[in-house]
Amino acid sequence: MVEALAVASGKGGVGKTTSTLALGMALADEYDVTVVDADTGMANLCFHTGLADADTTLQDLLLADSNAAVEDAVYDRFGLSLVPCGTSLAAFRDADPTRLRTVIAELAADTDVLLLDSAAALGSQSAVLPLVLADRTVVVLQPTIPSLSDGLKVQEYARSYGTETAGVLFNRVQDDAAIDRVAEQAERYFGGPTLATVPESDAARAARRAGEPLLAYAPDAAAATAYRRAADGLDLQDGDEDAVADRFRSAVIPEPP
Repeated sequence: MVEALAVASGKGGVGKTTSTLALGMALADEYDVTVVDADTGMANLCFHTGLADADTTLQDLLLADSNAAVEDAVYDRFGLSLVPCGTSLAAFRDADPTRLRTVIAELAADTDVLLLDSAAALGSQSAVLPLVLADRTVVVLQPTIPSLSDGLKVQEYARSYGTETAGVLFNRVQDDAAIDRVAEQAERYFGGPTLATVPESDAARAARRAGEPLLAYAPDAAAATAYRRAADGLDLQDGDEDAVADRFRSAVIPEPP
């Protein structure tokens, strides 16, 4: 099987990369999981995983004159296959985001689950392409009306290209009453279920500073338990590897809204 899930949000600061890695580690108990930092403009998965000095990254694979092989940018850490993205502004400017289709197609041939850590905004082709390539989207929110509004824009855009919502993840929650205030709206407007409510966590911040995913750094933290519950609720789909890879290669090139 193979399924590609974009982990997305309408704005930065909601803990999207933390969530992507946590879901990946939880799913890796049962599946082969590959996590790709597809936020080519503001990449930070490398800092969460101790890969800031990686020799080859996704940025290298997206350069038109690149001789790097896809496997050169894959690093086995924490029970996951990780594809970090570099942080060079010059490489970002020179990269061809449409090459992501071929990279994802090749990665799909050797994994069960692809998690695409996506950009927080919809303002560029590189930001929206992961939403188009994914089978479904996990929308990461904070329990506020503005966050829901931004997340709905992400969902609307993804659906316009046929990418449905796998579920909603409320993250960095400090007040359960805040969830009560927005839960009804979320269930009404988002396509998937509420996968979990993840509390604000000192352990998550400490894990980032240590360069480790939360589930590796503090596996018994309340936030880690919530992420495992979210992974259990994803109801992964079974896709044929060849058919999925062909779809990636031929995916329409989107325009930002």
